[in-house]
Amino acid sequence: MKIGIFYGSSTGTTEDVAGRIAGALNVGSSDIHNVAKAEVSVIEGYDFLVLGSSTWGSGELQDDWYDGIKKFKSANLAGKKIALFGLGDSGSFSDTFCDAMGIIKGELSGSGAVFVGEVSTADYTFDSSASVEGGNFVGLALDEVNEGFKTDDRIASWVASLPL
Repeated sequence: MKIGIFYGSSTGTTEDVAGRIAGALNVGSSDIHNVAKAEVSVIEGYDFLVLGSSTWGSGELQDDWYDGIKKFKSANLAGKKIALFGLGDSGSFSDTFCDAMGIIKGELSGSGAVFVGEVSTADYTFDSSASVEGGNFVGLALDEVNEGFKTDDRIASWVASLPL
């Protein structure tokens, strides 16, 4: 199964986490893509897509994802698996924690892709998130601001749970 990781990053934190996830998945650097530079043909070349974004402002996507979503919507995603990861600040933005994952999933629902990699909210402290469905995050939620010490363990557990 060919795995591609696509991220949007303004400060470099999401890019760093994408690299850490790639390491856990044994994905090479040539399969890690900044969504701002991604082409539809590259997206379509993968069977398993890992998509990551931080949440900005009051629950908004990272800037590169606004055009990135358009690329993914125009790609043939039928039969592909998509796993999401998101970064947020549960202390300062507890009511929109990791909303970007939910936005991406909502935008790509109906694409024919299968979403995988949900994570229980049990180990998190936050008030609300558009990324929660049925008591679980739609993907891996990370808080490098307040809980960076948990990131490597959360990545390892998440990667182990993915249906690769």
